Amino acid sequence: MKKHLLSIDDLNAQEVIEILDTAFQLANISDGATKKLPTLRGRTVVNLFFEDSTRTRISFESAAKRLSADVINFNAKGSSVSKGESLKDTAQTLQAMGADAVVIRHNASGAAQRLADSGWISASVINAGDGTHEHPTQALLDAYTIREKFPEFKSDFSGLHVAIVGDILHSRVARSNVLLLTKLGAKVTLVSPPTLMPVGISAWPVEISYDLDEVIGAVDVLMVLRLQSERMAASYFPTEREYSRGYGLDKLRLDSLKKSAIVMHPGPMIRGLEISAESADSHRSVVLNQVANGVLVRMAVLYQLLGGAALGGTSAQIDKSGDSREVSA
Repeated sequence: MKKHLLSIDDLNAQEVIEILDTAFQLANISDGATKKLPTLRGRTVVNLFFEDSTRTRISFESAAKRLSADVINFNAKGSSVSKGESLKDTAQTLQAMGADAVVIRHNASGAAQRLADSGWISASVINAGDGTHEHPTQALLDAYTIREKFPEFKSDFSGLHVAIVGDILHSRVARSNVLLLTKLGAKVTLVSPPTLMPVGISAWPVEISYDLDEVIGAVDVLMVLRLQSERMAASYFPTEREYSRGYGLDKLRLDSLKKSAIVMHPGPMIRGLEISAESADSHRSVVLNQVANGVLVRMAVLYQLLGGAALGGTSAQIDKSGDSREVSA
């Protein structure tokens, strides 16, 4: 039984599909009379956020509450952390409070792993984004959204072409998506200026392009990333206008997509820079679907870690009465 979710590498392809299938069952329940499950009643989930977040924090909070867990939101700003308290002391405080799961977002890569391996806390640890390293639940919800729009790729993404365009260098979303999508068999192309490609990118299981117009007509999914200017200590391109001209999704590029292609964005979107308002609001955009699916996928992760099946070895069966049980895989 895996106790933590720190990286997509913690999961094999079958385990990914089990999480997505559990989220699908939870979606069916949410569409019915039962909006809330008793699965995690008596459990405590702590959102431990050292970085600002809206979507991810609220999504995890909503997911935990729909499973009847108690939720504590811990914001580093205005807390003892801002007075110099260490991660160790914060973790031990949460341990004393009886936390069963800690959802951590931190600006340092490896912070979630450090917390999980430290022995400071016995709770399950879920990585909600650590520096420029990974954001596994974002990749899971993205895969769920892709499968929702392309049901023919339910358990195998072979034949699906996904392009991820933008600030690859600083994007934990890109890293987690590359790991997950290629694990499921998808073809992934990364598109950005050379200055925004990570060192060692040639070793990744992806294709690389510096020309969005050369790639865009062949993809099924276009995932647009935000420019993370807060992580940029130097100039990576001449001007934002120049970047937008070369790598932004405008109407002309939107119209050059396949008829069946969809547009994704992990948010927050900078309209007019990496994506035009028309593209963000078009019928191709599944941005709001991603937000809604984020709650379902995070419910599935919490369910399997704390209340249902493990992330490996068994599969969760959820009936519409709101009860849950486990069966052998």
